[in-house]
Order: sequence, then C-alpha cells, then structure tokens
Amino acid sequence: MIPWSLERVAEAVGGRVVNDPDQAVVTSVVSDSRDVRPGSLFVAIPGERVDGHDFVSQTLQQGAVATLASRDVPGPAVMVDDSVEALGRLARAYRDSLTNITVVALTGSSGKTTTKDLLSVVLATAGETVSPKGSYNSEVGLPLTILECEESTRFLILEMGMRGFGHIDYLCGIGRPDIAGLINVGSAHLGMVGSREGIARAKGEIFDALPASGRAIANADDALVMSQADRSTAPVLTFGESAGSDVRFSDVRLDGEARPSFDIHYREDSAHVDLRIAGEHQAANATAAAAMAIAAGLPLPDIAQALSSAQALSKWRMEVHHRPDGVTIINDAYNANPESMRAALKALVAMGRDRRTWAVLGAMGELGEDAVEEHDSLGRMVVRLDVNKLLAVGDATRPLFLAASLEGSWGEEAAWVPDTEAAIALLNQQLEPGDVVLIKASRAVGLERISDALLGEVSG
Repeated sequence: MIPWSLERVAEAVGGRVVNDPDQAVVTSVVSDSRDVRPGSLFVAIPGERVDGHDFVSQTLQQGAVATLASRDVPGPAVMVDDSVEALGRLARAYRDSLTNITVVALTGSSGKTTTKDLLSVVLATAGETVSPKGSYNSEVGLPLTILECEESTRFLILEMGMRGFGHIDYLCGIGRPDIAGLINVGSAHLGMVGSREGIARAKGEIFDALPASGRAIANADDALVMSQADRSTAPVLTFGESAGSDVRFSDVRLDGEARPSFDIHYREDSAHVDLRIAGEHQAANATAAAAMAIAAGLPLPDIAQALSSAQALSKWRMEVHHRPDGVTIINDAYNANPESMRAALKALVAMGRDRRTWAVLGAMGELGEDAVEEHDSLGRMVVRLDVNKLLAVGDATRPLFLAASLEGSWGEEAAWVPDTEAAIALLNQQLEPGDVVLIKASRAVGLERISDALLGEVSG
C-alpha cells in the first residue's frame, strides 16, 4: 500500500481521528489480527462469534499503528459508524488515487477463483499484478485486495462473489473495473435469488458499472450470460467453444492426469495451451482468462505460454496428490455446486480410466428448495459416469446416497456416513493401491480434513 496518513484515511471514510499524537502513517490494511505487521491499520469488524475490537490491544503490540473502529478502543483510531462500510469507502478512495492501473473484475457461478488464478499468472508476465488471496471476493476481501496495490501495480484483479441482488453492484462501486467478465451462470446461490435467471440478473450487475471505454467479457456458450451482455455500454468480447466466439478454444485432449491441452483462436491468430491443472472444464476457464488478458492488451502467444506454465494457486481446488502406495487424492473441497460437481466427477473418471475411482462427496450449499432434487440428480450422475465407489458424507447427502443406491444395479458401491471422522475410517479400511479419490463439498462441510488425514497432514 502507498503510505497514507491517518488524517487522509479519516477523510476518505468520513470518520474522525482520535488518540493520534504521533500522526500515524498507514502502510497496510488488514482485518485479521494474525496478518498485522508494523504500519498496519487494523479494521475491527464485529462478528457473530468474534469481535475484532477485542483484539486491538494485541494488534498494537504487533505493530499496528491505528484501528478502524466503530466503538472505543485503545490507541490511535479512526472512528466510524460501520467499519465494513468504511473499509469499502477507503478502498474506493484508494482505487481512485491509482491512475496507472487496469482493473479486471470477474464473477461466475463456478470456476471464478481458478480463472482468477490463471489470469494473475498471465497478467504478471506484462506487469506487476495484484490478485485476491484465495476467495477474497466479499465486501471485506475485495477492499483489502485493492489496498494491497502499490504505485508500481499495473494490473489489479478483483473476484466478485454474489450474495443477492445489489451485492456485485456494491463491489463494482468500490473497484470500478475497466474490464469485467461473467464466466458462467449456474445453480450456486439458488436459495438467495430463487432462479437461475435471477442469478444471471444479479451477476450481470458486473456489466452495469463498466465505462464505455472498458470491455465486457461474456461466455458465448452460456445463454444466461449472453442475456446480460447488452447491459454493458462497453464493447463485448465473447469467449467459448462455439464457432461464433471471439476468443475460441478447440481440440481439447486430456492426458493421463486429466489435464487438458487445446488450441485458442483469436482473429487470425492461434496458439496451443497445455494446462497443468486437472479437468476438461479448465479449458473454458483458461479461455476466459485469455479473453480478459486480450482485453488488457496482451498478445495471444504470450497468453498461451503463460497459461501453459500456470499452476493452481488457491488451495483445495482440484489439488492432485499422489501417495507412495499409488493412491491419488483429488482435493477439490473448497466449494461445490451442481455444475462444479459434475465437472469434478468427469475429471475423476478421466483420471481413473484403468483404476478404481471413489467420489467422496459432501453437501452442496445455498440451493434452497432445490437442494434435495439437485443432490438426487448428482447421485444418479455418479452411477451413470461409472464411478466405482460413492461415499456420501453428512445428513444433507442422504438424497444423493439413496439416488445412487437405486440407480441401475448399484448397491454396495454406495455408502453413507454421518461425518468426516467416519469417512476417514472407512477410507483407511477400504482404499487400495492405485485408487483415485475425489473429495468435494461446499466449504462449510470441511471435507479437506479427509484429504489431510489420507495424506497424513493436519488441517490448518
């Protein structure tokens, strides 16, 4: 972060400075006390279980110079009514001060974090790039990402999650993107907005904020995405596999690790990509990243070369681990929705062509009244894809387990356990050398603990 005085921070957020005799200068902004370093402004956020205000004394001892607070705290502070809203105002003012930067924002129902990771590798070849940590895509994570920029930052990537109508509009008001991408519309967040059409409208807010001089990136293969594209006053650049896509991928092939290789085409140029991450669906994610990079001015050959060198940067997303006994663990436990579940299962089958495959699946969240139907459909798909073994974990997966058990000739191939501990015990008993195990669920389920246990690690 470019150093800002506490007075300048207060002016940006509409707050007042207290207890600042030494005229503090802020060189970083954090909301987690574990991230505090000398020069930090600590944003004290009241939570349901933990209140950041209770950690202020500790952060001052760690080197924090001040606190952004909504109630009295020790030490220098900027006092505001709502610290989260004030953080957004601070990030907006800071973003406005950055004059030599291109801001690329993206959203989608699935794959946005992987797309963001791929894009960060590509843009970093052309200039200093700031990208969100993990899934820093909320009203807290997005401002903190903006505040990591320096004078030398050339590209800023912003991932935007959606928790209802108006949420992405709020995030765009803070980040003011120059390039905005909607990579897909699926079933995640059905419980929040009621329908896939509602999801499309909510995510389509990302196009509303674009200036006419910007660029909208839209998935030509997704009709719901394209239904939102005309909301942009900026030119639209499409990507996809269909013939009419501006940036098109073709000839997808998978290696023995289910890693896709394919060609990307843009205008008269073509380039070959060999991805290092598993899943046929990653070709679309990589092409979305390529389209955003093209909009940012990078040439296609450089983009393809960078994509071919990119590794997965965010944990628990199609992480592939090999045990000494030949068991392969695919840890995709960070999040799950119907679309990403299907993509991960297809990757499992591709990777386990001549091996026994296990789908260890937990619940998919935020599906509302469609939850039972979607879990039922997923159970049937596990059987139809010819996955060898299903292990459903947790009460919410009973429809998944029952659907698989009733589909075709399945019976003992499917099992249900109440929790991760029972899943670990069953797998330790039944796994054989050479097995391939996919572990996937929504984040709240915590199935990464199964991966850690099978690999002999301790989850942090």
